[in-house]
Amino acid sequence: MRNIVALDAPSNLGLRPPAPGTVPGVYKLAGALRENGIVRRLGAFEGGVVVPPRYDRGDWQEGDGVFNAAALATYTVRLADRIERHIRAGEFPLVLGGDCSIQLGAALALRRVGRFGLAAVDASADFRHPGNARHVGAAGGEELALATGRGQEDLTDLEGLRPYLRDEDVRLFGGRDAFEDDRAELAALKIPNVTVGELREWGVDDVVRGFVQSFEVPVLDGFWVHLDADVLDPSVMPAVDSPDPDGLFPDELLALLRPLLSSPRCVGMNVTIYDPDLDPDGTAGALLTDLVVAAFAQS
Repeated sequence: MRNIVALDAPSNLGLRPPAPGTVPGVYKLAGALRENGIVRRLGAFEGGVVVPPRYDRGDWQEGDGVFNAAALATYTVRLADRIERHIRAGEFPLVLGGDCSIQLGAALALRRVGRFGLAAVDASADFRHPGNARHVGAAGGEELALATGRGQEDLTDLEGLRPYLRDEDVRLFGGRDAFEDDRAELAALKIPNVTVGELREWGVDDVVRGFVQSFEVPVLDGFWVHLDADVLDPSVMPAVDSPDPDGLFPDELLALLRPLLSSPRCVGMNVTIYDPDLDPDGTAGALLTDLVVAAFAQS
C-alpha cells in the first residue's frame, strides 16, 4: 500500500465572488476536512500547504480572458512541483482544495512525469473555452478545457507542455443529465462521459470497472482522480457554488470512488469545491470526509 500524503491546496483563484466584496470560501475546505480528522483517519503523512497568491480580480471585466490568470499560472507551477515530488517518490498525494483550478497543478505535474489519464467525478465537464462560450473567466469552470490545451497560452502551455492531458485519456463521471450541449462536444472529441442517470441505469460498479480497465493500458503511466463535491445531490451537499439537483447520493459516490482508488494505476486524487462558509453546522463537510475515508478504506 502506497503512503498517502495529505497536501493542502487552498486556492479559490478560479471562482467568481459569491457576492460583491467577498471571496469564495472554498479555501477553507482543507481545514474543514482536517478538522474532521481526515489525515489521522487515513493514516496519511503530512504534506503541508502550498499557499496560493492573493485573490484579486482587479479591474477584470468580461472579455478580458481568465481572471487571476497570472496568479493561477504561478500557483499551478508551484503546486505541480510539490505533487511531482510525491509522484516520483511513489507516494499517493491526496490534494485538499480549493476550487477545481487546482487540478491544473496535478495535470502539469503528471505531464512532466509521463502520460496519465484523468477520472473526473464532477457534476459538470468544466469544459468552457473560447470555442464554445461567449466569454471565459472563471478557471474553476474551465480547467478541463485548459488542461487539454484549449484557451489562453499563459495557462494552457506552461513550460511548453501543452496539452497536459490528451482528450482520449480523460473520463468523466456524474454529469447532470440536462447538460446535453456539453455532451455533444465531448462526444465529438471522443471524451467518454457518463451521466448520473446512465450510472444508475447501467450500474455504477460495471461502468466504473470498465473505465478503470481502459486506464490499464501500456500507453498510460496511470491516472489521477478529480473529485468535485458538487457531484453529490444538494440534499446532502448544499455547500457548493452550483448546487444543481439530481446528483449522486453518498452510497453511489462511494461505489464510484472505490474501484478508482483501488486500482494500482491510480496515482493521486484531489478534492474540491466544498465551501465551509455554506455549511454552518459542518454536516456536509463531515459527510465529505467520511466518504473519502471510506473510499480509501476499501482500496
